[in-house]
Amino acid sequence: MPIKKYLLAGLLVWTPLVITVAVLSWLVGSLDSAFLGTLTKLHLVSPDMIYWLDHVPGLGVILLVLVLLLTGALVSNVAGRWWVRQWDRLLNQIPIVKSIYSSVKKVSDTLFSDGGNAFRKALLVQYPHSGTWTIAFQTGTPMGEVASKLDGEFLSVYVPTTPNPTSGYFLLVPKNDVIELDLSVDEALTYVISMGAVSPSVPALKEKRN
Repeated sequence: MPIKKYLLAGLLVWTPLVITVAVLSWLVGSLDSAFLGTLTKLHLVSPDMIYWLDHVPGLGVILLVLVLLLTGALVSNVAGRWWVRQWDRLLNQIPIVKSIYSSVKKVSDTLFSDGGNAFRKALLVQYPHSGTWTIAFQTGTPMGEVASKLDGEFLSVYVPTTPNPTSGYFLLVPKNDVIELDLSVDEALTYVISMGAVSPSVPALKEKRN
């Protein structure tokens, strides 16, 4: 019997499913713990209530989604946007907090805004030296003093590490030295995370399928 063949086939089926379930379970558990910890510190519920809430899996995720939806609905009108401006003005006047909050806000505005270009393009760049190519993502273009010190047109790119793309390197590279890929961000990330084992689809093949 081809035991080795069957074992590998079984691994191919179960490995992605198990890892996906494990990651989702960890995420749900972390959100639930953070939610229950906040309620406990604020003394908003009784110990008996905490016991019952602790046995409702996914409650933290549900409440997080509700909070995000409610917040989004409130800030989508004139009054809500006014309160957000006041909140920003207050935090931007507090030392230390100002630098952290303003930096994070600029990044989040760039990443999540509809008009932002961050992580919208997958690129090929030469890294770590000339002649060696890797996947990168365009995060913007240099501005201000940085742009004035550079000779020519440059792009701001993020080069993720593999298999963990949450860490990486920020580079400023000449636009002429960059090759833009006809890949979605998801396809490019999959290629990076799989260390090149999962090849992205060829654009010509995509057109034939459509």
